[in-house]
Amino acid sequence: MVLERTTLIPAPIERVFAFFADPRNLGRLTPPWLGFTIVSAPGRELRQHDEVEYRIRLLGIPVRWVTQIVSWRHGRSFEDLQQKGPYAFWLHLHEFEEVDGGVRMRDRIEYRVPMGAIGWFFTGWWVGPRLQQIFDYRTTAIAEVFPGAREDAGRRV
Repeated sequence: MVLERTTLIPAPIERVFAFFADPRNLGRLTPPWLGFTIVSAPGRELRQHDEVEYRIRLLGIPVRWVTQIVSWRHGRSFEDLQQKGPYAFWLHLHEFEEVDGGVRMRDRIEYRVPMGAIGWFFTGWWVGPRLQQIFDYRTTAIAEVFPGAREDAGRRV
């Protein structure tokens, strides 16, 4: 499955990229109902091969999640790949493009639920809508950090 969101952010690309490249800001963008906490992360801007470990709560159950930065193009994009966590596969591309008035940021998540077709039968109906809710919250949280930021509705998939 794929989830894509594009957000228009009225700020300089250097500031936008720096915000998203700082793992300490991830909690600000995550809904409180996920009970998100960072367990370990670099105390600096992310780099290729860095790992971030955090915990979330899914249906009240604590889940350990570890992602690794598998590609890094400073000021342009980075990708995190789940090493351990709730999905059979999770790859999140963060892409930044300078446009008139700011930055177009694109999130593209490729994911697969565990246990193949059986897992999809039992959880697939739930996962997609929850991810949409998480990214709706994220759009609102981004606008609190960067006033005027908004989803580029013409690019929502």
